[in-house]
Amino acid sequence: MDNWNRQLPTVTLRGLTILPGMVIHFDLSRDASVLSVEQAMLGDQRLLVVTQKDINQENPGKDDVYDVGTVVLIRQVSKLPERILRVLVEGVSRARIQEFTQSDDGIVTQVSYEKDDNTDIDEIAAEAMTRTVKETLEAYGACYPKVGKAVQDQIEEGMELGKLLDSIAINMPLAVADKQQVLGAISVRERFTILTGILAREVEVIRIKNSLAKDIRGRIDKNQRDYILREQMQYIKEELGENNTDSDVEQFLGEVEKLKAKPAVKEKICKEIARYKNVIGSSSESAVERAYIETLLELPWDKASRDSRDLAGAEKILNGQHYGLEKVKERMLEFLAVRMLTGKAGSQIICLVGPPGTGKTSVAKSVAEALHKQYVRICLGGVRDEAEIRGHRKTYVGAMPGRVVAALKQAGVKNPLMLLDEIDKLGSDYKGDPSSALLEVLDGEQNYAFRDHYVEIPIDLSEVLFIATANSREGIPRPLLDRMEIIEVNSYTANEKFHIAKEHLVAKTLKKNGIKPEELTFCDEAIHDIIRFYTKEAGVRGLERQIGAVCRKEAREILARRKKKLTEKIEVSPESLEHYLGKPKYRQEKINEKPAVGIVRGLAWTSVGGDTLEIEVNMMPGEGKIDLTGQMGDVMKESARTALSYVRSVSGTYKIADNFYKKKDFHIHIPEGAVPKDGPSAGVTMATALLSAVTQTPVRADLAMTGEVTLRGRVLPIGGLKEKILAAKMAEVKTVLVPRENEKDIEEIPEEIKEGLEILFVETMEEVARYALLSGGGQENGH
Repeated sequence: MDNWNRQLPTVTLRGLTILPGMVIHFDLSRDASVLSVEQAMLGDQRLLVVTQKDINQENPGKDDVYDVGTVVLIRQVSKLPERILRVLVEGVSRARIQEFTQSDDGIVTQVSYEKDDNTDIDEIAAEAMTRTVKETLEAYGACYPKVGKAVQDQIEEGMELGKLLDSIAINMPLAVADKQQVLGAISVRERFTILTGILAREVEVIRIKNSLAKDIRGRIDKNQRDYILREQMQYIKEELGENNTDSDVEQFLGEVEKLKAKPAVKEKICKEIARYKNVIGSSSESAVERAYIETLLELPWDKASRDSRDLAGAEKILNGQHYGLEKVKERMLEFLAVRMLTGKAGSQIICLVGPPGTGKTSVAKSVAEALHKQYVRICLGGVRDEAEIRGHRKTYVGAMPGRVVAALKQAGVKNPLMLLDEIDKLGSDYKGDPSSALLEVLDGEQNYAFRDHYVEIPIDLSEVLFIATANSREGIPRPLLDRMEIIEVNSYTANEKFHIAKEHLVAKTLKKNGIKPEELTFCDEAIHDIIRFYTKEAGVRGLERQIGAVCRKEAREILARRKKKLTEKIEVSPESLEHYLGKPKYRQEKINEKPAVGIVRGLAWTSVGGDTLEIEVNMMPGEGKIDLTGQMGDVMKESARTALSYVRSVSGTYKIADNFYKKKDFHIHIPEGAVPKDGPSAGVTMATALLSAVTQTPVRADLAMTGEVTLRGRVLPIGGLKEKILAAKMAEVKTVLVPRENEKDIEEIPEEIKEGLEILFVETMEEVARYALLSGGGQENGH
């Protein structure tokens, strides 16, 4: 210790303070700390350890550590797994930091060694202080016998006062801040004051603790019967709140004064408060009355939030958080525009109907954000009791308000956005029909005075923006359906799914799995292949799960790469999908390579989007029977018979003998027999397939069709065109035949879906035959 000013390698400690004379080991993992230890081992094995002020600071500077640390001598260094270094050190001396530098070799500090300052303590004062601290330590040992004995064992006779104080601080279970105070006290007198103060504080704490315990034991002394009875009576009154009745009443009346509500509502609440004051003797009635008053005071009677008036900002939020859903966005912006024009918000009840996973619930959150409304959600799935909507009457034990009022209370304002989720899953039983109770809630002409059985005071719901969600209209009772504006949320197209995945799902899933965007990317073709070959759904939940599966599969590799500090980006390609997700789960239907007789491609709508169906007709010798296979429903079977009747009626046009049908049997089959199929839209397809088989004329392989057929050969309109057109495009169909009455629906389909498709509109089967049947047969049949 010849040089009192010198440079030393330095380690910053978190949650640990080392004092001179202390022998302790600690673990290091930070690179800077490990480098500092290595530098010390190359020199005289001396190291400065200093405590951080904030343990969460990863790269502390001079301002982040205390200005006094300890110079230690390294006794032993051990390497542990996971790049951890265990260091055994002995505290040598206090040192004050002059300069603090971070370099490639770790942290280096310029320090000045600090000796104990005894200049203001003479021999008599030192003896007095020594005796005082030992007496205080004895008092502490009496309170904490185990700790006191351990400290006494470490004290040597004739020990210098400074070392004695350090030894006591080392062996006591002190907080890091207290130990740092002791370490920072260079003056022995100051150190004495700090340590005796800590000891005296601890002794006082245990004295008060023992006194409290003694008081409690005294209060429950079994020999003092009268005292116990008085205590029990006092305790019961405290539990019942009887002693606080006056203050509670005053508090309730004060809240009524501040309440934003009509005079009639305030008058009703004041009456209930007066009643509460008079029923104090009855414990059960008092509790019921108190809960009722608290509920009334928490309801937002006339308290409203200020809606957004920024139309452009609202549109930006809706477009930024959701791709597609144009009708929903347009309707919400219309609502906002009307609100800005009129300054009022009429009762709006909108119902989003669509398959699961298409974003109905999440779009409601975005609408609330765009309109600056409070968002509350009520899940109605499986609700069977009318009281869930209207509330329970106060006379019942455990009565509470209904879900609508509870949601309004949760929102804290009278004009929130209230989501009625799964409204088509409402049940009913002997307790009542909750859908009937909802009629008043969702009726714009009645809900300005909705009466909850529990609250009993009319509540204004006219400013609430109700958005309901359902998977199908069939599950919603007709009177309820009549009160709502229905907006269809269609299945997402493959192109929409691609954009949703690229703009939202990939980033969301990477964040969920703790992966940085620069570590893992998905190429566009890989996303397309996941949609085509690994999902078959209307929404995007399955797609999100598949992207999550890829992320989880790659997580271990990314963790290993981080440890090796590799920065190379991993890109998911179509070729690597099988490694991540296994063999493709679904196959993509493609058109036939060449025209064939009796085989026509139809278009179908399913709950998970559009699909193409190949309808096959075989003709064989027989007695004029028709056989239908492929799990056809009743409507589809009727379409098949109608198609055969039409073909028979036009036999003369195609020069078919009158007795031809008596000698032949027909078999109509739709592949994928395990999948049930139904609906009228395959009528033209079956009629074309039958006509092809009867006339032995091939049908164009690159053509698909949809439409209902009548006995006279008229082609009637059908639904689900967007999904059907997309399915045709995915199957690489070139030409699609659509009923002419669906022309308006085709105009609404985005151009990117129609691009590359020739869409022809037909009104009769003659037109269908002219487009579908190949040259020769087609021309003859057309004339």
